[in-house]
Amino acid sequence: MDRTETDILISGGGIAGLTAAAAFGSAGFSVICVDPAPPVTDEGDVAADLRTTAFLQPSIPVLQAAGLWDLLAPHATALQVMRIVDAGGDTPEPRLIKDFDAADISDQPFGWNLPNWLLRREMLARLDALPNVDFRPGTGTHSVLTRESQALVMLDDGAQVAARLLIAADGRNSPVRQAVGIGANTIRYGQKALAFAVTHPQPHNKISTEVHRSGGPFTLVPLPDRDGKPCSAIVWMERGPEVLRLAALPVAEFEAAMNDRSAGLYGPLTLASRRTVWPIISQIAERYSAERTALVAEAAHVVPPIGAQGLNMSLADMRVLLELAQDRPEGLGDARMLQTYHRRRWREAKARVMGIDALNRASMLGAPGLRDLRAGALNTLYSLAPVRKTLMRAGLGVR
Repeated sequence: MDRTETDILISGGGIAGLTAAAAFGSAGFSVICVDPAPPVTDEGDVAADLRTTAFLQPSIPVLQAAGLWDLLAPHATALQVMRIVDAGGDTPEPRLIKDFDAADISDQPFGWNLPNWLLRREMLARLDALPNVDFRPGTGTHSVLTRESQALVMLDDGAQVAARLLIAADGRNSPVRQAVGIGANTIRYGQKALAFAVTHPQPHNKISTEVHRSGGPFTLVPLPDRDGKPCSAIVWMERGPEVLRLAALPVAEFEAAMNDRSAGLYGPLTLASRRTVWPIISQIAERYSAERTALVAEAAHVVPPIGAQGLNMSLADMRVLLELAQDRPEGLGDARMLQTYHRRRWREAKARVMGIDALNRASMLGAPGLRDLRAGALNTLYSLAPVRKTLMRAGLGVR
């Protein structure tokens, strides 16, 4: 059987996998990236991912090194202010509004927001320009056998690849993670999330807003104007049965429900896309590495969509992996490199997963007394300027 030799095989062609392929390809490594599902790059496709990703400041150098940022920047919407709104009183109206302004800690916005379907489109354009990157959509990983010197991977089309480093970017149910015998600890909340886009009469002014009442946050993230109207992406987290009920409502009834839940921010919201439903869990792998194998992104960690943490944690994985690979190219994928990767990433990611778990549990509170405690805690933390700035830096992943 013919065997293809490569420096790196990436299992998973989602946003994280495509970013990794562009980053390592731009650094001069030979890369093969596989994914069983061809990427959807058209917003109108019924399979399009209508969620958005906010790239926080520390992620931008990774995108620049991958040759991606120049492609993405023209489509990005800056996030200057993170606004927390507590609407946990007797009526769904704002009773506490606190703004975390990036200007307090930096001369740059917190981050930049882009639709996921557009990210895939631009990332594929970058891979097409890299002759040392071979992207194989429609092909998945069938089996993995690792040796001290390489990982031998059988693909589901019958092809075999020998790689010095195997990167698992193949999702929360990662076949590669399972193949190399790494377990994962999972927390289930009974939550789901609705993702969709809306237009509204009042401008968002580069403000990302989380509205807390019960069931989980209702988050509005700025997007470019649509049809001449201000536009935002929404992620609405609730108990699973409630999300399924909302997703099935006629448009007029759904718009009434989302306007009630938005606490009237930005004026009447108008649905501007179809609604998609996503499961919510927290999860962390027991280790981030095995022989010749590194776990990244949701193969390594999963968090609820709070504070734009998920993909930015993934890019932090790649930043460390790329740094280690470039520092010792001759040691790509060896035990020293992978042990260092695990040591540098696992403990920090574990702490972040636990912190976001606590925030999500607080956002789910339904009893009025507990909601009052949540509002009081927010007010206290915000009122202490050093604490507020420390929280903002921690959210960005910087010191």
